[in-house]
Amino acid sequence: MTADAAAAGRPRQVSRVILLDPADRILLLHGFEPNDPADHWWFTPGGGLEGGETREQAALRELAEETGITEVDLGPVLWQRYCSFPFDGRRWEQDEWYYLARTTRTRTDMGGLTELERRSVSGARWWTSEELLSAHETVYPTRLAELLRTLLDDGPPGAPVVLAPEIV
Repeated sequence: MTADAAAAGRPRQVSRVILLDPADRILLLHGFEPNDPADHWWFTPGGGLEGGETREQAALRELAEETGITEVDLGPVLWQRYCSFPFDGRRWEQDEWYYLARTTRTRTDMGGLTELERRSVSGARWWTSEELLSAHETVYPTRLAELLRTLLDDGPPGAPVVLAPEIV
């Protein structure tokens, strides 16, 4: 959470990316609690807005930093959600917007990770919808498998879908 958001009692403003390759696989990052690597999960690339960035600018910057992928077609906002979770010794409250993006590049380069990300991200993987639907691992948002299947079957929604809050 930025100091301004925390001081104002507002959630951190976050842009996330639902990045799909030509085979409709989604890219997820593998993260873990820095002090407890056994506590791990998969999540979409993205992060907090910096300075006067727009949400779109933050989505593209975060994607480039976390994956090295810059050749993308950024699409509409698919989903919005509020989440709150413990991580690295503090509670994070976030207002997240999920953007659809497509790329033909599938090789990732995680050289742009922040110090905290280097301590808590162990890799990236492209997932098919079927793999995600049958996964027994923790994935955030928790309904991602279902949401991805709907996206692939029906296309992007006409307006962003507001997801139920997730409090961990």
